[in-house]
Amino acid sequence: MLKPFKKSLPSHLLKLSSAILKILLDLLWFRIYNYVSEEPLGRSKRGEMSREKIFHLLEKYRQCHILQHSQRLDSEKRNDFLKELKKLDLSLAFELHDKFSKDKNSARSFKNIGAAPVIIMPGTPQEKTRREEARVLGESLIRKNQVAVLIVAGGQGSRLGISGPKGKFPVSPVKKKSLFQLFAESVKSLSIRYRAMIPLLIMSSEENGEETRRFFEFNNYFGLDGDYIYFFDQEMLPTLTPDGHLILRDDTHLLVNPDGHGGSLKALHESGLLESLTRKGFSELFFCQVDNPLVKIADPVFIGHHRMEGSEFSTKVVRRRDLEEKVGIYGLVDGKPAVVEYSDFLPEEYRALDEKGSILHWPGNIAVHVISLSFIQRLNLRGFALPYHLAVKDVEVLLPDGKGKKMTGWKFETFVFDAIPFARKTCCLEVIREEEFAPVKNPKGSDSPETARAALSNLHRSWLKEAGAELAPKAQVEISPLCAMDKKDLIKKLKGQKLVISEDTYIDDSMVFRYEIASLLSQ
Repeated sequence: MLKPFKKSLPSHLLKLSSAILKILLDLLWFRIYNYVSEEPLGRSKRGEMSREKIFHLLEKYRQCHILQHSQRLDSEKRNDFLKELKKLDLSLAFELHDKFSKDKNSARSFKNIGAAPVIIMPGTPQEKTRREEARVLGESLIRKNQVAVLIVAGGQGSRLGISGPKGKFPVSPVKKKSLFQLFAESVKSLSIRYRAMIPLLIMSSEENGEETRRFFEFNNYFGLDGDYIYFFDQEMLPTLTPDGHLILRDDTHLLVNPDGHGGSLKALHESGLLESLTRKGFSELFFCQVDNPLVKIADPVFIGHHRMEGSEFSTKVVRRRDLEEKVGIYGLVDGKPAVVEYSDFLPEEYRALDEKGSILHWPGNIAVHVISLSFIQRLNLRGFALPYHLAVKDVEVLLPDGKGKKMTGWKFETFVFDAIPFARKTCCLEVIREEEFAPVKNPKGSDSPETARAALSNLHRSWLKEAGAELAPKAQVEISPLCAMDKKDLIKKLKGQKLVISEDTYIDDSMVFRYEIASLLSQ
C-alpha cells in the first residue's frame, strides 16, 4: 500500500507549477471562448485586429460610448459589431486624428509654385514625329500584354439621382450606356485591335462593391471575358468627431468613409493583384476615375510617352477653361513635379496671368495616369507612403437613444497624385479637353450629365464630319467603341461612304454594314 506523500515541494517548484497551471487554464479559456463566440481572438485576416487589441484601443482613446454600446447589444449583434470593428484600422484613424489635432496649420498654402515640364500638343514636325513614335511604342507594349487598366469606382451615384455605384449611371447620348459599359467596351475594342490580353481592374468600395460585381455579371461583363475582370475594394476608415470620438451609423456599424482614390494603390497591393499582375509580366497600369466618359482607355500615345521618358508616374492635363475653374494644377513644388489642389493656392496666385495675359498655372489635372507597377510596389514597401488629408464634412450621428443628429465629422483620405513627388521620374502630357475630359460630377450645370452627353455627341460628330458625313445641326450622335475608337478608325471603317444623318443616331458595326449594303443596292 502506498503511503501518502507528506513532504512539501520546494518553493521554486511550487511557483513553476502555478505558472504552468495558469498557462493551461489560459489555453483552455482561449479555446472555450473561441468555440462559444465562433470569433477567433487572433489575427485571422490581413489587417484585422484581435478583440483584445480593439478593446485596448477603445480604452486608450477614451471611446467609452462605444464600449458601453457594445455591452448593451445582445450576443449576436455584439459579434456582428465586433466583426465590423475588426475590419477597420482603428489605430490609423486615431493616429491621424492626433496628428491633425496637433497640427493647427494642417491647411496647406503653397507659394512660388513653378512650371513643371509638360509635353504640349505637337506643333512642329519634330513634335509630331515624337508623338507618332510614342504611339507606336505604346501599341507595342499593349500587344506584348504589358498594360492593365484600373477604373477607380468607389463612389455612389446619389448626387446624380441614382442609387448604387456611380459607374451604373446611363451617360451616353443615344443608347444611354452606363459609364461601366463604355469603359468595358473600350477595353474589348483595344483587346481585339491589338490581339492582347488587357486585364480590367475595378476598384469599388464596401458600400458598392457587391452591387458593382452583380451589375457586371448581369450584363455578361459587357462582352469581356470575366476571367480578366478583377474587382477589389478600397479600405474604409472610421469617421471621427472633431474631439476624436468614433461615430455610430447603426447598432452594428460605425460611420466610415473610403480612404480616397490614393487608396487604390494600397488596396491593389494588399489584395494581391499587384503581385499577380507583376508575376504575369505586366509592367504598366493605366489609371482613371469612373466619372469621365471621354477617357481614352489605355491611350497608346500616353503609354508610349510614359515609357520613352522613363517615367514611373505620368499625368494627363488640359488647359484650364478660365480663372475660376476649380482643378488641381500640375507644377513644381520645392523643385519636384506635383499636383497642387486649387484650395492650396493663395487666391491671387491661382488667378495669376503670365506676361502674355494667359493663365499662368494652366495645366489642369484630369485624373488620368499611367503608373509603373514597380513604383506601386515601392510605395508599399515599408507601409503605405502616401500622406493622408483631412476633410471636414457634415455627418449624421446615432445618439444612445436611437435618434439621429447632424454634426461635424473628420474624414481621412489619400490622393493618388500625391505619389508624383515619390517618383524618380515623371511625365506630363497635354491633351485636348473636348476630346478627353467631360466629368460627371454635378446633377445640373457644369460637369453634369447634360454637358458630358453633349461632349460625347460633339466629339463623335467631329469624327463623322472628318469622314465626310452630312449631319443635321441638332442630331445627337453616338459611336460604339466596338465600331471606332477614334476618327481614323471611323474613316477606315466607312471605306469612303458618305453618311447622311438627319436624326439621333447610334453607329455600330451593324449600322455601318447596313449602310454599305444599301449603298451597293442603290448603284
